[in-house]
Amino acid sequence: MLVMELFVVLLAIYLGSRLGSIGIGFAGGLRVLVLTLGLHIKPGAIPFDVIEIIMAVIAAIAAMQVAGGMDYLVSLAEKLLRRQPKYVTFPAPLVTYFMTLLAGTGHTAFSTLPVIAEVAKEQGIRPSRPLPIAVVAPHVAITASPISAAVVFAAGILEPHGVSYLLLLGICIPTTLAAVLLTAVVTNFLGKELKDDEVYQQRLKNGEVSVRAASALEIKPGGKTVGAAVPVWDCCRCGLRHGNQRHSEADC
Repeated sequence: MLVMELFVVLLAIYLGSRLGSIGIGFAGGLRVLVLTLGLHIKPGAIPFDVIEIIMAVIAAIAAMQVAGGMDYLVSLAEKLLRRQPKYVTFPAPLVTYFMTLLAGTGHTAFSTLPVIAEVAKEQGIRPSRPLPIAVVAPHVAITASPISAAVVFAAGILEPHGVSYLLLLGICIPTTLAAVLLTAVVTNFLGKELKDDEVYQQRLKNGEVSVRAASALEIKPGGKTVGAAVPVWDCCRCGLRHGNQRHSEADC
């Protein structure tokens, strides 16, 4: 029976990956129907707490994006990365890690990835060094974020066993942060330098690769103070970039 259940789960994952988009959700629903009605697995209680947390996080992020706070966060992240651009492999995952830690969702970190790639190329550093760990860091931070649904759910399971919410955070935050930093050290030595990469140099010569200089993002009025409207993010006054509009911050 266990083998059959595992087969259904893997088949649903494969079907969802082939369909893509909203098809992933339908494949998940089909999996639940087959497991409960076909294989007679008793369904658990609906995790309303987790659903409410996810809804609150999405609503807060949407409010910040509309207000311009997301643009402001990316501009701050870019300034931070350009302070020591030669060592971008180390601050890049820290930026995405703490953005996720404070926001409770990894989606806040994704718009910084183009900035990380641009800074790396400007310094002759392979983007494949900072980008992998910068992508992984938000997913790791989810397991340590005080407001993520994953941590709240885990705390509810572990609390009857004597593991308090604060103890869980006290373990998860330092261990996940240490894991990110150690992995950044490893990725810092991956691949050749761009100046020694024949394929990259040929593409650069053919104009297939472009390197831009630092430029300011368009920050909507109120973008810098959007954290006051969303207290959960007030500590970082953060947000993400959306779109490709750029201009001076003087308009703020």
